[in-house]
Amino acid sequence: MDWLRGLIKLLISTLTALLLIQFADARSKAQRTSPNPRRVFLLDGRHLLETRQRIRDGDKRFEPSLAQLRREAEKALSSPLQSVVNKDATPPSGDKHDYMSQAPYFWRDQTSPTGSPYIRRDGERNPEINKFPDHQSMDRMVGAVELLALEYFFEGEETFAAKAAQLLRAWFVDPATRMNPNLEYAQGIPGINTGRGIGLIETRGLTRVVDAVGLLAGSKAWSESDQRSLEQWFADFLRWMLESKNGRDEAAAKNNHGTYYDLQVTSFALFLGKNTLATHTLETAREKRIAIQIDPDGRQPLELVRTRAWSYSVGNLDGLTLLATLGERIGVDLWDYRTADGRSIRRAFDYLIPFALGAKNWPHQQLGEWQPQILYPMMRRAAARYRDEKYQALMAKIPRLDPGDRGNLTF
Repeated sequence: MDWLRGLIKLLISTLTALLLIQFADARSKAQRTSPNPRRVFLLDGRHLLETRQRIRDGDKRFEPSLAQLRREAEKALSSPLQSVVNKDATPPSGDKHDYMSQAPYFWRDQTSPTGSPYIRRDGERNPEINKFPDHQSMDRMVGAVELLALEYFFEGEETFAAKAAQLLRAWFVDPATRMNPNLEYAQGIPGINTGRGIGLIETRGLTRVVDAVGLLAGSKAWSESDQRSLEQWFADFLRWMLESKNGRDEAAAKNNHGTYYDLQVTSFALFLGKNTLATHTLETAREKRIAIQIDPDGRQPLELVRTRAWSYSVGNLDGLTLLATLGERIGVDLWDYRTADGRSIRRAFDYLIPFALGAKNWPHQQLGEWQPQILYPMMRRAAARYRDEKYQALMAKIPRLDPGDRGNLTF
């Protein structure tokens, strides 16, 4: 009987091993053939993969937007390398690798012999800020990298990935041209300070860089070494945001500056795999941002006091919806959060939409051109989340995306 028990054990062991091998093979095959979402956060990775597959399957509806994307990406191929060292002004540190900018709404005091200290004229941009090109250089880099990465993702041509990688290395990695990971000298006010926490609003575009890098995954042009170097830069920058005086000041801001601070912290934390930090930032945003910034009737009083009240109300709501989008990635619901007295993202939309659609006249100050259309992208974002008859009816009142609009590929 011992030999029989031994034979049974051997058969069981062999069968188990065969089943494990088959399971492993099946799992390996599934991993090779099933598209997993890219490491993107503001963008929807699964939707991007589905869209790309539909294009490869011959869906013609995307041809106009794909053709427009390619035209813009081909122009970006000739983009010059951008760097913070390419400026005439030298930061107080003496190091041109430090980012530097001047507060846009502060002007020379005409009653002062020296013009200093500068005085605030909210909403009026001082052309002197153009002497400090770092902000514009960063925006150009972000825009070009985003275009090139999207084009590479959809059509797979390494030429576009190679250019994106070159631009990224110049701004974040190469010792001769890289930006130091801090904003000590952003939005300084002549005669008052050399930099402020408010300057952190200028790096909000880096959240798009994080997503662009996710689209470059698998490219020969973007190596593991490049990825590690970029992650180190963002880790250092995130640490500076959390620990520096300027960073702490911006974290304490109650208006749109606080919103975009949280957006950057959450995006960079997700990029670095710091999900606990990302979750905490999103969860505290319920009370710290939504409950404080939005009144029960949907007004955003901290933005309405500005001279461009419409622009700032829409801009802050944009930031809140982007935070809510990041929340979707890790199971923190900001879209449906509501205080006992009704403060919520949805209520903020309810307040602004009648003005965007022309049903009401804007009763607050708005310097410059009235632009109702700047709310439309957020309305589309909200309609995708609030799938009820009310929002679908509202969407019918705004123009459809142009066939060549990039949003047809990404949204």
